[in-house]
Amino acid sequence: MVESYCGLICTGCEYRESHGCTGCLDLKGKPFWGECPVAKCCQEKHIPHCGICSYIPCELLLSFSNDPEQGDDPPGKRIEQCKQWGFDGIWRTV
Repeated sequence: MVESYCGLICTGCEYRESHGCTGCLDLKGKPFWGECPVAKCCQEKHIPHCGICSYIPCELLLSFSNDPEQGDDPPGKRIEQCKQWGFDGIWRTV
């Protein structure tokens, strides 16, 4: 099940309960910390997540994945999750 635009698994996010976040898909790309540029990009392309974008991994997604504070552990985890969601779907676009 797709949980985010960027591949983050929201159900495991430490901020979900502490900040009352219901996930970026539910919040239309505007989680507790502000507007997400990854979500905005997906919305502008009319795609449900990065996994079906032909530009994966783009610089924007790479920067989110490798952020020193909030990046992936292990590195690239959300990119791989997006790719899995893309393969589980049937198509790629843009």
